[in-house]
Amino acid sequence: MGGTRRIMTRQISSFFFLIVCAAFAVQDRPNIVWLTTEDNSACWYRLYNPEHGAPMPNVERLAKDGLVFNNAYSCGPVCSVARSTIISGCYSPRTGAQYHRNQVPVAMPSGLRMFPYYLRQAGYYTTNNKKEDYNYRTEDKEGVWDESSGKATYRNRQSNQPFFHVQNYMRTHESRLFGNLPKETEYVTDPAGVKLFPYHPDTLLFRKKYAQYLTLNAVVDAEMGTLIRQLEEDGLLDDTFIFHYGDHGGVLPGGKAYAHNDGLQVAMVVYVPKNWQHLVPAERGSRIDGFVEFVDLSATVLNLAGVDIPEGIDGKPFLGKGITFDDLNKRDTAFGYAERFDEKYDMVRFLRKGKYTYWRSYQPFNFDGLHAFYRYKQPAFREWRDLANAGKLNAVQSAFYKARPPEELFDLEKDPHEVNNLANDPSYADVLIEMRRALQQKEKALPDVGFFPEPVVLSESDGNAVEFGRKNKERIEALIDIADLQLRPFPEAMPALEKALNSAVPAERYWGLITCSAFGKQALSLSKEIEAISASDPDRFVRTRAAEFLGLTGAADPVPVLMDVLRHSTDPIEVNLILNTVVLLRDGAGIQFDLSNVGNAAWMKMGGLVPHRVNYLEGGTGELPKKK
Repeated sequence: MGGTRRIMTRQISSFFFLIVCAAFAVQDRPNIVWLTTEDNSACWYRLYNPEHGAPMPNVERLAKDGLVFNNAYSCGPVCSVARSTIISGCYSPRTGAQYHRNQVPVAMPSGLRMFPYYLRQAGYYTTNNKKEDYNYRTEDKEGVWDESSGKATYRNRQSNQPFFHVQNYMRTHESRLFGNLPKETEYVTDPAGVKLFPYHPDTLLFRKKYAQYLTLNAVVDAEMGTLIRQLEEDGLLDDTFIFHYGDHGGVLPGGKAYAHNDGLQVAMVVYVPKNWQHLVPAERGSRIDGFVEFVDLSATVLNLAGVDIPEGIDGKPFLGKGITFDDLNKRDTAFGYAERFDEKYDMVRFLRKGKYTYWRSYQPFNFDGLHAFYRYKQPAFREWRDLANAGKLNAVQSAFYKARPPEELFDLEKDPHEVNNLANDPSYADVLIEMRRALQQKEKALPDVGFFPEPVVLSESDGNAVEFGRKNKERIEALIDIADLQLRPFPEAMPALEKALNSAVPAERYWGLITCSAFGKQALSLSKEIEAISASDPDRFVRTRAAEFLGLTGAADPVPVLMDVLRHSTDPIEVNLILNTVVLLRDGAGIQFDLSNVGNAAWMKMGGLVPHRVNYLEGGTGELPKKK
């Protein structure tokens, strides 16, 4: 009996010894937490804008014991596009995820999973609270999160299990500017003292919205402070990297949804835990000038966790083993893209290299202020349009409501809000050519499937846009070349344009017509040929673009052609693209349309985005009544 007691005593002692060891075990991999705010450009933070930014003491605390990235970029200027870039590690125009939000979800690249899957396979506990907003298929989410919900927390992991947790904060979302601050919330700054962006009108409403947004940043900072204190109370700060970033830029008009610096440059602050300082290339408290992009976040997290980075992603790690300070600071390029926002179409690509930014507007007649129902729920947006229509804005402020140049070049050091276009300045000719060629090379290398209309990609790719792009790479390169005829003098471009208009390939005729519209009345010598295309081309998208040219230039009445195209359309995704031209011609050229002529079309009763356009064209705001 005594022997049995001694054995039991040893077993109990060993058991408690293991418990004590487990409690004091050194974690073999770091934890990683993301604190993500909505619609939040870097320029709204005191950390980046000491004189006019919002005080955010909790973010500043992270910076004091971490790294501040001075040049961090969301590749997409709107939620679903930015988040699709992050979760895949791929540039969205390569995967077909560049539209907000995809009307038909697309597939992840073959053989590639959303990156938290790899963390989970390596033993990490992965949680997301709670926004996803990915443009990928539901089946691509399988095995990615241990939990993704409003209740997800790292606290449900097993003892000493490393974790990756994402916490999303809505307080700074665009929708919070539709109304006013809660009555109990006081401004952190006087509206009279805010510094307005040069492209915004100086009105009391705009000043109040600036002050409101600065205040919301201070409020969300306090919310993030709660989770930071929780990590501290749980004894986790010494083993946990904490990333803070906005999910893209914004949120006042001209930021969110636009591939401009104010829509793409975000804060990026990374708290560095004491036990894992060896995984970063600089001392805590440092600021990093090297450029980082959202496409790099997946590779960075995997590298910090010691997990192999899968082939097929576009991003490169900026922290973890093998990353040096010198290599990081050599990074000087960022790429961005804007295409469809809800029902509004456009196509802009953005490139920053060094201190210069380059905008390439492939459909420059689609002026920035073209109606989208969600945009104009914001009072400041509505006031801006009203002032533009009344002729009460200066040249810089009114540019948002006018056709753009096909390419624009800016010096951010002198012009941080990109209002002084240097593209036509001879002293910047070498810079312009360098930026133009760099973007051309980027687009062709992807390849960028945005050069095909969205409905074409969806119908011909079976949702696999990557494979579609691979098969059509040479064709995409040819389409880019046709689009870039916009950058030549018209007499020089005309022979190649005539060739495109007579091509047997519909997409080449399509881009030839868009390029003619970019030239505007310079291309009227081709109007008879384009009028014939509008009447008889077998492709509805080609006919639409031909009618668009005729309407924008006044060469002929586009209404009969567009009404005929709409009567024969059955796909609501196709119809939404065509209705973008209708809205452009009505609001930009004053051409009136009567949709009763197509009142029996099946798409008039379909869901999706079309009802928003129909509502707006029939005199509404585009916002639909909520279903009871």
